[in-house]
Amino acid sequence: MRTTNGYKAIIFDLGNVLVDFDHTIAAKRIAPFTDKTLKEIYNLFFESPLTILFEEGKVSAQDFFIKLKTMLNLRLDYENFLPIWNEIFFITAKNQAVYGLADKLKNEYRLLVLSNINTLHFDYLKKQFCLFDIFPYVVPSFQTGFIKPQPEIYQMALKKLGLLAQEVVYTDDRLELIQGAQRLGITGFHFQNADKLKQDFLNIGINFA
Repeated sequence: MRTTNGYKAIIFDLGNVLVDFDHTIAAKRIAPFTDKTLKEIYNLFFESPLTILFEEGKVSAQDFFIKLKTMLNLRLDYENFLPIWNEIFFITAKNQAVYGLADKLKNEYRLLVLSNINTLHFDYLKKQFCLFDIFPYVVPSFQTGFIKPQPEIYQMALKKLGLLAQEVVYTDDRLELIQGAQRLGITGFHFQNADKLKQDFLNIGINFA
């Protein structure tokens, strides 16, 4: 099956590619325990300076909760907060189709998951979903000190694969994160759905069994 395209590995984003998520779910469950609005809660949960630090691994889970509790004036303890924070993920037919594509490629290409993710969400996903069983390489941002699209995290992924940028293909649902990888010479495809991704792969000579 291997072609002469020169590619040896495929990097997959995690959120909204292999698993879907919605921070609104957590924001709505948190709302009864704070006087903040739903929008204020959501904005703090999704890519606020605090959550970025958490995804970079620069604050611990406990410190993240303490800071969050203060910022939201939250009437909730850590143990009751955890399921609310974590139970935002779900598998769709789209996710299953992408997983199916990856499964067909696993014997011919090195597969790696590269994700902006915090330690709580990562541990939860490992326990609740069989997402990583076909991916021998995983680079979660909180273990690196960086988040996409910082060049260092893509370089760490390449180092883990032991490959050059031109030997790697990457797909992500966020265009700016694809562009970050492309600036290093990685071939990138903006993920929209599994059918388009399959066609993108076929267009560069990545075939399926």
